[in-house]
Amino acid sequence: MKPGIHPDYGPVVFEDSTGGQRWICRSTTTTEKRTTWEDGKEYPHVLLDVSNHTHPFYTGSMTIIDTAGRVERFNKRYGRRDRGDVDG
Repeated sequence: MKPGIHPDYGPVVFEDSTGGQRWICRSTTTTEKRTTWEDGKEYPHVLLDVSNHTHPFYTGSMTIIDTAGRVERFNKRYGRRDRGDVDG
């Protein structure tokens, strides 16, 4: 690899602001905020709005919107327009 063109890749603490879960993993993201991890060392700190800990898809609290019958409801409400004797 060419030296000097790649971003630094190191440990970063990510925190889900909604649920409060924290984890550390390697990333190239940069931030001015820093936090102390359980090992006593200081790492960059990234605050997330949503993660797999709080997103409805991953937590199982996702609501499914019933879209079945949408065409039938449309036709019932507005009726099916007669196209007349148009060929094709």
